[in-house]
Amino acid sequence: MGFFDSIFKPNIEKMEEKKDVEELIKDLNNKDFNVRKDAVFVLGKIGDTRAVESLINVLNDTGLVYHITIALGEIGDARAVEPLINAFKDNDEYVREVAAIALGKIGDTRAIEPLIDTLKDKNEVARKSIIAV
Repeated sequence: MGFFDSIFKPNIEKMEEKKDVEELIKDLNNKDFNVRKDAVFVLGKIGDTRAVESLINVLNDTGLVYHITIALGEIGDARAVEPLINAFKDNDEYVREVAAIALGKIGDTRAIEPLIDTLKDKNEVARKSIIAV
């Protein structure tokens, strides 16, 4: 991180205080991984549905899939169901686990079949995640 990047780093805490969803959404595309991660966390914590589409759009940010999946579950909007179902295909067992939990929180019937299929997953962590649902 360069000198100017550290000076002009977004103040995520202040945005959280103000519930500045629009600025947090902009920070999902920040060059700094930690800024993106913090923005995802705070957006999930705030729970504003305006963030759903933007969070879905950055699900390809490999290092953030786990965090985005949690945030989408916290927000609880049905628009996230299909992307969360797709998260079951992730190689990371923990992403699959939080996807199951997120789908359980949302409670949409489209998730029933994929959740049942997860019971057949060879990975124990993924299977156990269904218990949390």
